[in-house]
Amino acid sequence: WTKVSENWVSTTGLEAYEQAANLAHALSSLGVSRGDRILLISESRSEWMIADIAIMAIGGISVPTYTTNLVGDHLHILQDSGAIGAIISGPKIANHFVEAASQENLQFIISMDPLNEQPTGLTFYSWSQLIESQSNKPPNLSTLSRIDTCCLIYTSGTGGAPKGVMLSHGSIISDCKGAYNLLLTLGLHDEIFLSFLPLSHSYEHTAGLIFPLSIKAQIYYSESIDKLALNMEEVQPTIMTAVPRLYETLHARILRGIERKGYLTKFLFQKTLKIGEKKYEGNKLSWFEKIIDPLLTQVIRKKLQQRFGGRLKSMVSGGAPLNYDIGLFFKALGIELLQGYGQTEAAPIISCNLPLNNKIKTVGPPLGDVELKIAEDGEILVKGELVMQGYWNMPQETENAVKNEWLHTGDIGEIDREGFLSITDRKKDIIVNSGGDNISPQKIEGFLNMQLEIDQSMVFGNGRPHLVALVVPNGQFIEEWKKKNASTYTIEKLVLEETFIRAISSAVDRANDMLSIIEKVRRFCIATEQFTIENEMLTPSMKIRRHVILTKYNKALESLYKK
Repeated sequence: WTKVSENWVSTTGLEAYEQAANLAHALSSLGVSRGDRILLISESRSEWMIADIAIMAIGGISVPTYTTNLVGDHLHILQDSGAIGAIISGPKIANHFVEAASQENLQFIISMDPLNEQPTGLTFYSWSQLIESQSNKPPNLSTLSRIDTCCLIYTSGTGGAPKGVMLSHGSIISDCKGAYNLLLTLGLHDEIFLSFLPLSHSYEHTAGLIFPLSIKAQIYYSESIDKLALNMEEVQPTIMTAVPRLYETLHARILRGIERKGYLTKFLFQKTLKIGEKKYEGNKLSWFEKIIDPLLTQVIRKKLQQRFGGRLKSMVSGGAPLNYDIGLFFKALGIELLQGYGQTEAAPIISCNLPLNNKIKTVGPPLGDVELKIAEDGEILVKGELVMQGYWNMPQETENAVKNEWLHTGDIGEIDREGFLSITDRKKDIIVNSGGDNISPQKIEGFLNMQLEIDQSMVFGNGRPHLVALVVPNGQFIEEWKKKNASTYTIEKLVLEETFIRAISSAVDRANDMLSIIEKVRRFCIATEQFTIENEMLTPSMKIRRHVILTKYNKALESLYKK
């Protein structure tokens, strides 16, 4: 289902089947054969799923790509994947993509919507015309096997260059089977999913698309985060899978709504939270709380559940760490929020909490058919059909990540007596924001450090909605600025001077101009000393020691999220 002119418009299973079959034959007629890579760049819509299935059905490899990618990002993926064609949504995507595609030898580009003008030098086809030109003959699926690569999903690498994760049909099927067994206790029947994340995100690709298809569920594509609350009431979803950022937004909206209510509603709401939290954490209720709790369920919890559509069985959080207080908040209000854990390299779901045993501080037990163990250094290791086949064109990176069939996640964790996994730290420097995006801090720091005003920097934002940074001003720039502004301020005073801050801000803005939306630094603070080997903020090989820097500047960085 997609919202068109204020109305929800459906694509039935039969319609989707026929269009996917026709598109598969059309792709074959354009020369797509087994193992060929096809880029898929579109906002979430029914055609995205149809294109994805069609590519995979003829043995091709689907390469989902973010709509927010810049020209350089598209060019890297085109060159690295060796894609022979692309399917895009329309004019909005064409603007950035065509500039990159014109530098590569693409055989074709298919546009779902008509383009304003057709760029020269590239071969374009109309989605509707291609589909209408074919008969409803199903593609031959007998040649496919579970070990065949079905998609290539790019994720950020250590140095900032995206790495292509090769996933097999079997890895995604394994994840879907595990999710099915996990949610069986909810009574899976006529499920309705409200899809919010971009389908190019590995989490949404499996949990929000392939899994719902596997259980014959309906999928509604949310209009935007601003209309999410309205969409929930309209759609009445039974299951939602999203990242912590969404639940943080819902949490804030609920609290803002309560603030506008009268004293009695505020009192009852706070009482509901307090009692719900005490019940979950096993604390004894007073006689008054025992009496009032059923009343609060009728007056507060059920009314709130109606705002979520009234049929919600569970929400699932993954892609980034979920704050315990957020999980507890929803639990106390009678809304089940299950935290899971995964990586693109594992298709991506590794573990998830159980509807009947939701241990919010953990990420739950591993899915069925998934082996999990903790290495001697505390690293989480994963084994099973879900593990990737490797990184595209990166044999050394693959060898480092998968050893003796065990995926080395780069995360540190513990497993309790019930087999529930807890994430305690990250070995890798990759930032995972609350939207579930993997971001390379080194890439962003490189752009910041290129500016004449900035000497060093450290980007911060793991589990947060956006990035902030700590910047070290360039010594020469400081002296020139002081001379120009007749200032005798020390660095401690300079970092509080508005005109000095604006000068640094201009440098950050220039760096942001070279970054995608999720990589942009929203706010920053200024360090009062250099990162050096002597103060242990640098290693002997001149790499920054993030944990040491955070020891001194964590409070300042955290405060940037409160402004």
